[in-house]
Amino acid sequence: MNRLQGKVAFVSGGGRGIGAAAALELARLGAKVAVNYVRQEDAAQAVVDRIRQAGGEAMLARADVRDPEQVGEALASIRAAWGDVDILVNNAHMSFVMKPVMGMQWEELAQKLNDEMKSAFTLTQAVLPAMIERKYGRMVYISSNAADAPLPYMAAHGSAKAALEAFVKYVALESAPYGVTANIVSPGLVETEASSVTPEAVKQQLAAMTPMQRIALPDDMSGAIAFFASEESRFVTGTCTKVNGGIYMD
Repeated sequence: MNRLQGKVAFVSGGGRGIGAAAALELARLGAKVAVNYVRQEDAAQAVVDRIRQAGGEAMLARADVRDPEQVGEALASIRAAWGDVDILVNNAHMSFVMKPVMGMQWEELAQKLNDEMKSAFTLTQAVLPAMIERKYGRMVYISSNAADAPLPYMAAHGSAKAALEAFVKYVALESAPYGVTANIVSPGLVETEASSVTPEAVKQQLAAMTPMQRIALPDDMSGAIAFFASEESRFVTGTCTKVNGGIYMD
């Protein structure tokens, strides 16, 4: 069933990991998907090719999502081809240092905070006006369990994701009267290129702590993202859904 037929989606960091899984799932459900990337064009092109081979519509959208000018140019190209964006998936990974707080420089913490928030702020401001005008929009932001479950050496990442979660709640509050929703998907550790630096022993430990007895794969996230992108989630906004196999139960 093509529940998203005719909808236009922009997936930041769509060439790999969670972003790639989300792009493929949204396309499977009928959305036209703009696959965003900065440097890894081959990976993004591979996702576009898979979507097209399956009969879907996709295009590349190169932009550093922290840069309003680049984002504006990418959205102009999408608009010319398909129209305004209906679905935003804010997923692009922002690098961070893995250090204890006392071993960290302010600039190192500030870099992650700034990159995380500027990308979310830039993309939100870029797509939201048209969504408000049309009284329709779905925005999905990818967070992390590190925002509320402290882990060793993850202070920069967890603090930035906590800031992101607060920001999304304000976006949800302000956009809800116009039929636009904003929700958060919060994974635990996911097996991606970005998490490849995590020692295998740590992965095994986390898997053992998880009721489902494994760490997540990108495809484990795509269903939740697709739900928040769909009409079925029309009365859900401002939420943070943990997709983590039950490792941190509230």
